[in-house]
Amino acid sequence: PLVLETVVANSRLTKVLIDGGSGLNLIFAKTLKSMGLDTSTLQPADTPFYGIVPGKAAIPLGQITLPVTYGTSSNYRTEFIKFEVADFETSYHAILGRPALAKFMAIPHYTYLVLKMPGPHGVLSLRGDIKRFYLCDKEAVEYAVRAASTIDRQELQPLAAAVVAEDDDAPTQKKTRAIKPVEKVATKTIDLQTGDPSKTAVIGSNLTPA
Repeated sequence: PLVLETVVANSRLTKVLIDGGSGLNLIFAKTLKSMGLDTSTLQPADTPFYGIVPGKAAIPLGQITLPVTYGTSSNYRTEFIKFEVADFETSYHAILGRPALAKFMAIPHYTYLVLKMPGPHGVLSLRGDIKRFYLCDKEAVEYAVRAASTIDRQELQPLAAAVVAEDDDAPTQKKTRAIKPVEKVATKTIDLQTGDPSKTAVIGSNLTPA
């Protein structure tokens, strides 16, 4: 990831992700709170976005427009960027997507981890720290794993409750029909009258004559 220090509304944010694949700019409620900005005056926004929270859509709290500055005192650019305000845990302070890059006319170089844009006194080349990139990426993966685990638990809880309900309706013990013991019956052996005295049959001795 390309992560840069960025001055937003006179606050220096050390972990701003430059994401050329994102179609919107994000800033997080926790970031605004640390900047001392009030989130109660946000412009309304109810369009969900995907790809930030794994597996589900996120609804922004609203929109806010803030000045974003890059460069030095002798050569800098400031543009007013509209952010969607999201309220969930993340490793970044903000995410600048294609709308912000277009506003700054900036080009990210992910291989060299450099963002270049025109300034009033020449090209601005903004570089970041590789160690910071690594730590942010590692933290982002940890947040994603925890979020995915939470989603799995939320999806499994209704299924588990349904299984428990079905178990409550099922009989706890299968009823079996008792088998009566066979009573001892008096028998007798009769000749089958086949001419062979070895061919006989055993019948009850109390049978009535046919």
